[in-house]
This record gives sequence, C-alpha cells and structure tokens, in this order.
Amino acid sequence: MNISIFGLGYVGAVVTACFARDGHRVIGVDTDAYKVDLVNRGLSPIIEKDLPEMLAEGVRRGAIRATSDSREAVLASDLSLICVGTPSQPAGDLDLTYVTRVCESIGQALKEKASRHLIVARSTMLPGSMEGTVIPALERTSGLTAGAGFGIAINPEFLRESTAIHDFYHPPKTVIGALTEADAGAVAALYANLDAPLVLTSIRTAEMVKYTDNIFHALKVVFGNEIGLICKQMGVNSAEVMDIFCQDRKLNLSPAYLKPGFAYGGSCLPKDLRAMLRLAHNRDIPVPLLTSIGVSNDLLIRRAAEMILRHGRPRVGILGFAFKGGTDDLRESPVLILIEMLLGKGCDLKIYDRHVSLSRLIGANRRYVERHLPHIAALMVETPAEILAHAEIVVLGNQDEQFAAALQNLAPHQRVIDLVGALPADRAPARCEKLTG
Repeated sequence: MNISIFGLGYVGAVVTACFARDGHRVIGVDTDAYKVDLVNRGLSPIIEKDLPEMLAEGVRRGAIRATSDSREAVLASDLSLICVGTPSQPAGDLDLTYVTRVCESIGQALKEKASRHLIVARSTMLPGSMEGTVIPALERTSGLTAGAGFGIAINPEFLRESTAIHDFYHPPKTVIGALTEADAGAVAALYANLDAPLVLTSIRTAEMVKYTDNIFHALKVVFGNEIGLICKQMGVNSAEVMDIFCQDRKLNLSPAYLKPGFAYGGSCLPKDLRAMLRLAHNRDIPVPLLTSIGVSNDLLIRRAAEMILRHGRPRVGILGFAFKGGTDDLRESPVLILIEMLLGKGCDLKIYDRHVSLSRLIGANRRYVERHLPHIAALMVETPAEILAHAEIVVLGNQDEQFAAALQNLAPHQRVIDLVGALPADRAPARCEKLTG
C-alpha cells in the first residue's frame, strides 16, 4: 500500500519505519524541513532503539521518503495517517491546532484526487474530536462527505518510548474505529501479520480506549508508590509485597472489579480501606489517591440518589439490596445507604431481595440492620411483583437473574434505573437508565 504519514515525531517516525519494513511504500510529511532532510538521508529524528537502522534501510530500498508538500503526499498515496501532536493547553484542554491544519491540507489535496482516499487518525484525541474537529475540517476543505467521499477511521497507538518498535510488532491489541466496515477492514489489513486481538468498534469508543489505558497506567504508578510509602514506614519490603500482589491474575491483574457499575460495600473493602487510611494518617504518610477512593465511592451513591430524585419524590421499588447478588450480607451495602437517603427525602419505598429475610438474619448481619436500619422490615416485600405493583421507579441494586424476567411486566408509566449494569442492552426495557453506562 502507498501510505502518507503526517507528522515525523515520535509516533510518525516509528510507524514510518515499521510500515516500510512490512513492504509498504511510505511518504513522511512534516512542516519541519530539518526532520524531512534527516529522514531523506536515512537518519532518525528521535532516539529510539532500532529505529535508525530501520529508517536507513527503508530509504536505501526506496520504501521511505519525506516531504513538506502535503498535496504531493496525498496524491501519491492511498491512505494517510495523522500522527501529529495534541499538546495540553494551560488549563489542560487539548490543543488540536496541528490536527486541524493537517486535516485542512489533506482536504485541499482531496479536491484534486479522483480515487477515494482513507484518512486514519493515530493522534491521541478525546472522545468527540473526530466528529467535532477532524471530520468537519476534512469535509469543509474537500467539499466531500465523510464515509462516502473519503474514508475515515481512528487507530490509537499503544507505543512506549524506548520499546516502541517492539510494541508496534507485539501490541496488546489493535483497536480501529471507523464509519464503515470496508474502511475498518482496510486499516486492519495493515496489521494482518501481527499476533494481537483485533477490535473493531465505534469511533468514540476507540478514542476513549486510549485515554482509559493511559489513565489506568498513571493510576497504577501512583497506587504502587502510595503502597510503597506505607510499607517503608511499617518496615515492610514493598517490592516483595507488590511482587506477590501481581501474582494474582484472577482478581488483582484481571478484569475483576473493573466493569462500570455501582459503589463497593461489604464487610471487607470499606473496613480495610479505613484501617489503612487511619494508619497512614497516624504516621503522617500522604496518600491522596487512597484517600480519594472512599470519597469517590460516596459520591457515586449520591449520584444514584440524584438520578432517582430527578423524577420528584416518586414511589420507589428496589430489587436487590444486599451488597452484591447471591449473598445475604447487608454490611455497608451501598444500596442501604441509598435507601436511607431516599427515605430522608420523603420517597415511598418498598424493597426486595430473595437472599435476605429478617427471620434468617443472624450475627453481624442482624446487628447491622438493628443498628443502622431498624425499620427495614416495614419496607421489605416477598416478591418482585409487589415491587412492580408499588413503584414508579424500579431500581436494580444488585445482580440477580430473576430481575430481567420480572421487568417484562413493566407498565408504560414505570421507569428502571439499573445501578449495577444488571441488564444487557438486548434485555433492558426501553425506559431504562444506567448509572455508569
């Protein structure tokens, strides 16, 4: 394939060399004449392992050349990759100036091109940037319509500095968001020889994936460091602790606990977090990330209350109020906290959970109810049908397979608020809101 790559910085230089080695003919485009000259002489504009040798070989074979002429590059290629920077502005907003300029130059060139051209963004941009900036700039300057007149896609990169060549050939995944299946397939063909999961999705989802990855990486760094600070003060080997932590691939380094849903609760997480925060506070160890966990959890419960109260002071029925489905454990259940909030606002509540019965509650569960929600018996009903007979708003508070079947009898005036993502999209009623989805 003939490929033009706009931007010969970190990402652009690496993918130029890699695509050329894979047999494509690549034209690098940059407004910096010095970078263009370096590439044309087979020299690397950045420091990166193995890149100088790969660029030199590509230039020697005639597979790589560079130019500052956007028009020439577009007319001589089938596909353009946008790899320019998206730096931060002082307030933290993205500066999409370079992306806009590149799109405008590509759009101008498309006016002279008879064949359909595919434009693929690799620059990191917030969700909505393709729809709000990239596509309008291309359509405005080319006079063509995205999808019909030219192809458009986004293909986020997952390259780490100092290991970028290795990462290109051993990616954790290949993510492509496109307007049409044909365009997604054309981009996927670039990576046909890579052994990595291929994910074809919407443009907005592809934009968001890159941010989700990077923010989670930042979170892991800070988490590891705050745990390390506590370990040091306690005379514990932090490296050994984290080595053991990372051996758990079922819960710790896994999809567990990472699906959007409702707040955490139960007998362990709240108690253990509070104990560790108290220890850190007593020893003057700053752990703002760990401190923010409970704050964020509480705010999610408040947000759930606001979603319900947005409808006034409705009659509310709650399906599932143990801290998670399949258990009768009520200790620090976030749904019980939500119930208290709604009662305080004057809502008329009925609640149901087939795993919870006051007659069966013993020990810590019974003490928790007697101390924190002594009037719970008056709210409890025996069947989901009683919830539906009472409620204007039906709230799903935990996962239970019987809830989806019960909601088949929903009346036209009733709404569902799914706090935990209990209902898959194909089984959710039309009047269903999700808290975090």
